[in-house]
Amino acid sequence: MDALVTQRDPSTELASAKAYRGLEKMIVTLELAPGAVITERVLIEHLSLGRTPVREAIQRLTWEGLLEVRPRAGIVVAPLNAADWLRVIDARRGVETVLARSAARFLAADAAPHFQATALAMHDAVLGNDVLGFLEADKSLDEALTRAADNPFAARLAAPLQTHSRRFWYRFQSGTGLAESAANHVALIGAVLDRDEERAGIEADRLMSLLRLHAQAAAMR
Repeated sequence: MDALVTQRDPSTELASAKAYRGLEKMIVTLELAPGAVITERVLIEHLSLGRTPVREAIQRLTWEGLLEVRPRAGIVVAPLNAADWLRVIDARRGVETVLARSAARFLAADAAPHFQATALAMHDAVLGNDVLGFLEADKSLDEALTRAADNPFAARLAAPLQTHSRRFWYRFQSGTGLAESAANHVALIGAVLDRDEERAGIEADRLMSLLRLHAQAAAMR
């Protein structure tokens, strides 16, 4: 049976991850405008990657609700409706608390530097008013929490919601509130590093409450 298992080329896996991250960033930062129609060929040329990794990235982002493939028409970037941000935050709230509490409970010693580096990156982003740097640090924190929590089921639920949330935040909130948002993230990081499970859950919920306030304000504009 083992001889029949198809081995995946590690270089393809790396290229697929690179394609996904690049395409995700283009969507989050609105370089690919909401509602825009694009083609696979354009994405291949823009990312300078092969068809297979780009196609896999498109499939994954389609599953996550950020793209829609329309046969003979092209690839449509998901629209951005302010009211949907509230739905995203409400869906995130429970799973983010699970991830934060689990990360604090199971944090390994070698994971601490990643959290510390993320807190420093957020601090630097605030000082430099670097919105894109903050988004990168936010994604890095999400990835660190996922690894530390050791709960792949919660991670699979959280990842697409986190991406949607970053996209909404970039569109409606990135010009203001950077310091406040960073402070909430750093408080969460501190709770995880202290291995304080209860406080980590509280800080995760507090962060979701802040994001929900931003989402409510965006929906009322």
